[in-house]
Amino acid sequence: MIRFSFLVLILFISCGFLRENPSHTDLNLVESNTWFIAGPAKETQEILNSIRQKEGIVRVTAKDSPVGEIELNVMITPSDSNDGAPTNLSENSKFVSITYKSSQLIKLQAREGNKEGTGCVHGGSHPRVDLPASPEKFTTIKIPWSDFKQDGLPNGKVLNIHNLCKFNFVNYNPVSGASFEIKSVIVEN
Repeated sequence: MIRFSFLVLILFISCGFLRENPSHTDLNLVESNTWFIAGPAKETQEILNSIRQKEGIVRVTAKDSPVGEIELNVMITPSDSNDGAPTNLSENSKFVSITYKSSQLIKLQAREGNKEGTGCVHGGSHPRVDLPASPEKFTTIKIPWSDFKQDGLPNGKVLNIHNLCKFNFVNYNPVSGASFEIKSVIVEN
């Protein structure tokens, strides 16, 4: 009987039925959520999401002679609009991992929820980090939540992951044909 119980335990472990945190699920926002776009990009929201669903990638290209910034937005909790209730991530969540390729520097803003808990904070500045240009190949970067600081400043306010609404990927100064592709945005939950 002991031998049989031991074999069953080994089988469960090898098949992945027992995990350190069985309720732990990471979110890949490229796979799961609708993306929103604003600014001088060749892609519309419909095209952007059609490609995302068919190819599993978010792809944006700046128009010729672009004026203004290009902004990609994705909610943490799925929403039919570019706003929605904030998400309360687990205390165990330590980072977001992004696999991307970009011809220019991208600012990644993390938007927190409003005081009412009904939507995102709009306007002003937000905790953010830089995604360096990586024009030749896809790069994966793991960003600890503690790296997100108000205005990107070392002494800025740190992001509150218990009130996280959405991410904004912003190219503040796009040039003609600038490209940005995202394969995954994985939120450790």
